[in-house]
Amino acid sequence: MDKKFKIMVIQGPNINMLGIREPAIYGTMRMEDIHKQMQLVAEQADVDIEFYQSNLEGELVDKIQECLGEVDGIIINPAAFTHTSIAIRDALAAVALPCIEVHISNYHRREEFRQKSLIAAVTSGQIVGFGPIGYHLAMVGMIETFNQIKAIQARQAAEENA
Repeated sequence: MDKKFKIMVIQGPNINMLGIREPAIYGTMRMEDIHKQMQLVAEQADVDIEFYQSNLEGELVDKIQECLGEVDGIIINPAAFTHTSIAIRDALAAVALPCIEVHISNYHRREEFRQKSLIAAVTSGQIVGFGPIGYHLAMVGMIETFNQIKAIQARQAAEENA
């Protein structure tokens, strides 16, 4: 029986305020609604998914570390910590899991202090500026990553049995 893959979605500070916070920048969709849509995609792909949100940097670091050996990939919106947190960057590097960084707004078009991600270098990729649909795109990317892992595992098993 094939192993069921699991995704951890980690949401940083103020993401719990989506739908209320600056709708001109972040839209009107709530975090819970984004998570419901992601859950549907996960069910269709037969992938497990778990959600976590915190406004505290240390709690986000702890959650990333807890992912080691428990999940197969991380989708993260580090929010404001994108631009400031070496600790989150180092935690992601330490667990070395496939990771997709998501941002609702295009931070490259915003204030100068937001235009650099300390996280990007330790992720598989970024999805930036597509609004809440960016989370759907991240799901597609992570599921495709899992499909590639399965294909490699199948090829290795076939070679071992040959």
